[in-house]
Amino acid sequence: MSDVLDPTPLPEGLGISTEEWHQTPLSVRLVVLTLLKRLEALEARVQQDSSNSSRPPSADSLAKKRQRRMPAAERRKPGGKPGHPGHSQVLLAPTATVALFPDLCACGQRGMVELTPYHRHQVIELPVIRPDVTHWLLYQGRCLSCGKRGTASLPGEHASGYGPRLTAYVGEMAGIVGASRSAVQDLCASVFGILLSKGAIQKMVDRVSEAIVPHYTAIGEVARTAPVNYIDETSWLLHGDRNWLWVMANPSVAYFQIHPKRSKAAFAQLIGDWMGILVSDGYLIYQYWQGVRQSCLAHLIRTAKGLAESVEVTIARFGKRMHAELQRLCHMGKERPTVGQWRAWYARFSSLINQRTTDEDKVGTFARRLQREGESLWTFLDVEGVEATNNIAERAHRFGVLWRKRSQGTCSEKGNRWVERVLSLRHTCRIRGRPTFPMLVEAVSCLFKGEKPDLSWISQPDSLPVPSTP
Repeated sequence: MSDVLDPTPLPEGLGISTEEWHQTPLSVRLVVLTLLKRLEALEARVQQDSSNSSRPPSADSLAKKRQRRMPAAERRKPGGKPGHPGHSQVLLAPTATVALFPDLCACGQRGMVELTPYHRHQVIELPVIRPDVTHWLLYQGRCLSCGKRGTASLPGEHASGYGPRLTAYVGEMAGIVGASRSAVQDLCASVFGILLSKGAIQKMVDRVSEAIVPHYTAIGEVARTAPVNYIDETSWLLHGDRNWLWVMANPSVAYFQIHPKRSKAAFAQLIGDWMGILVSDGYLIYQYWQGVRQSCLAHLIRTAKGLAESVEVTIARFGKRMHAELQRLCHMGKERPTVGQWRAWYARFSSLINQRTTDEDKVGTFARRLQREGESLWTFLDVEGVEATNNIAERAHRFGVLWRKRSQGTCSEKGNRWVERVLSLRHTCRIRGRPTFPMLVEAVSCLFKGEKPDLSWISQPDSLPVPSTP
């Protein structure tokens, strides 16, 4: 029986001859082939990491990370590299100035003339921190006319037992820095000498969460009017149950949302009526986007690398060739191709796909996906301002992922709302190059006074920082 007609061709690497294989009963050969396929699938899963699949880097084992470490001879030395712009210490406005004059000359004589300053040495020190504590004494008395007893009432902005700056500081540590309630409690006691209960800390966090609602709403409005958005989702835990942390980010703002589902409804709730250019990974909901879309090439390159590492020669050959072509496409974002270069690349790429779209294996699945993606693979070449990867959204997710790993998610819907709001404000401030603490102080002060905070910096594109030259 020839291998062409045989439904059970001899697998490679078994160490037996074709004659011995054909002498084996058909039922045994079918079992062997089934077990070999299962073994290959299991080995492929074991070999998966963030470099050849869509798994996040945080899921890689320590052994995998050690394997990817460069040899000592190839590692870059720590510190600034040649050509890197320096960041010298900025001279702050002095609170005190001390003049130092030369005392004794090298010749042994005292006294000098024509004294001029030649150097300024700055020393920065924290003052002794003592909290400002105000006791409000509320009096009561009896009316001279009617005899009724009246009592004084606190001003609205002082109704809380903790002022805007202390409340904002607790919010900064708990949300912007990501410290635990215990860490915030210890820090306030150690640095400020303020003994706080965890319940008081939680109340301050709740006030900060309420104070930044206008900022969160404004960030969402800006995100839903942006021409391009980078969208991604990652798992989140609520009482141990899986929720999803979504982000819609762009070079102006980052808008977060926690939803119980990873579904079309959650996606619709995130974007509202936005219909711009979507940059995303290959999740099925994104593939059915009706508008213009850019598929993340980094995800596709990792998938191709996973195929290139297959033990099957034909799959590995396709993976290596497709990996090289996708890398060339991604590189075109930095060096625009000529018409001839583009036509040559497109011919090779189309030929690779068309040869394997009918295959009933991993190669066929990947080829059909690339065929389905179509022009969404190179939107970044046609539209200025669109990147070839979804790195903007994935970088925005990093702090949220660390938060989830550190605290195991949240315990209430109120906690979910806090995470959404503070992550949106934190990352938007980082994009705009703005410090978060003054923003929180203003937000809490406006909350206490019943005023509206200044949100013009969110909606004004001219408030964006000027990017430094790479």
